[in-house]
Amino acid sequence: MGLFSSLSERFNHIFSKLKNRGRLTELEIKEAMREVRMALLEADVNYLVAKDFVKNVSEKAVGDEVLKSLTPSQQVIKIVKDELTALMSSTNQKLQVASQPPTIIMMCGLQGAGKTTMCAKLGAHLKKSGKRPLLVACDIYRPAAINQLQIVGKQANVEVFEKGTQNPVKTAQQAVEFAKKQGFDTVIIDTAGRLHINEELMDELKNIKKTVNPTEILLVVDSMTGQDSVTVAESFNNDLDVTGVILTKLDGDTRGGAALSIKAITGKPIKFTGVGEKIGDIEPFYPDRIASRILGMGDVLSLIEKAQQAVTEEEAKALEKKFRENSFTFDDYLKQIESIKKMGNIKDLISMIPGIGGKIKNLDIDENQLMINKAIIQSMTPQERLMPDIIKASRRQRIAKGSGTSVQQVNQLLKQFEQSKEMMKQLKNGKFRPKF
Repeated sequence: MGLFSSLSERFNHIFSKLKNRGRLTELEIKEAMREVRMALLEADVNYLVAKDFVKNVSEKAVGDEVLKSLTPSQQVIKIVKDELTALMSSTNQKLQVASQPPTIIMMCGLQGAGKTTMCAKLGAHLKKSGKRPLLVACDIYRPAAINQLQIVGKQANVEVFEKGTQNPVKTAQQAVEFAKKQGFDTVIIDTAGRLHINEELMDELKNIKKTVNPTEILLVVDSMTGQDSVTVAESFNNDLDVTGVILTKLDGDTRGGAALSIKAITGKPIKFTGVGEKIGDIEPFYPDRIASRILGMGDVLSLIEKAQQAVTEEEAKALEKKFRENSFTFDDYLKQIESIKKMGNIKDLISMIPGIGGKIKNLDIDENQLMINKAIIQSMTPQERLMPDIIKASRRQRIAKGSGTSVQQVNQLLKQFEQSKEMMKQLKNGKFRPKF
């Protein structure tokens, strides 16, 4: 289903009714706002947050310039987008950097929120931007927590500092000293979690805070738990004065309540989100982009960023040249499959395209088809990949057998490949007319 899909669907339905009308009356706006409030509550947004949100939007939407405007529905949608963005903190809140290295990031949260994995994801993210992070194992209670941090640390290619089950406060202190001596510029401390908040846990976290004086205290919360995660955020914030929040599992069928309520309730911004299982599945949180996606306006900037991470500029230019010269081969096709896989879930990518947002709900996208195509291409000889024309009946049977597919599937891929080459030729000659 993906990010905020049900809320996005409801909003699309509400605003499509407004779009069909010319001028809007105050009564029509009020009716729409009542539906918006219901949609927010169903998405598990905090009751007071939903109430204030609708009040703010209503006050702006019933102004003369909206009611008398020629495009009132667009004006109302813009107000809703601006208010949604403001609700989540207006702009992306970057991590603070210590004036004197290392920058110390203390990660906290309840057990099961995905804190340990998130430490490694954050480490990998910082490493990509040129930092030298060190992960510190300070969860000495949960069986195998230290081992887990070492495993995910290895996946992220980030060093892990651990001192077994000695006092976590002492381990944190020693880790900071070690980082200074060894030239690590960022220390990420994985602290203990509990199934529930208790005094013992909070005392330990307060002691670590007092001892190492962290630059950032980031609270990791599970977005799937909705209102509960907001309550957890409030408790941790009251005791530790956190600097920001990381929402995990935002790729699941999340109703969106946590993301839309946390900033309003705690006053603390969401800085990152976890959007998948892999180490690279972490994204900075951009409120304006999320608001656009909720309203079905797409998220072109995030789509471009994902594409840039998956394909270098040189690769893009080389591909463009092949398109122009009509020399695109199955080897190039294989590279495209790898790039798409790097970018993530196809349905999520399509939902970022403006105007498509809420329309893909029932679109049947077979993610396995990419892998089937990959297997078929890998069963071809180098010569066949360069010159698909030579792939006649006997070769098709061999390729099908080698890839564990049917001749029909091989035929399908060859046909698709020819169609795409034909389309490129038409684009080159300026004759392409899409058939709708």
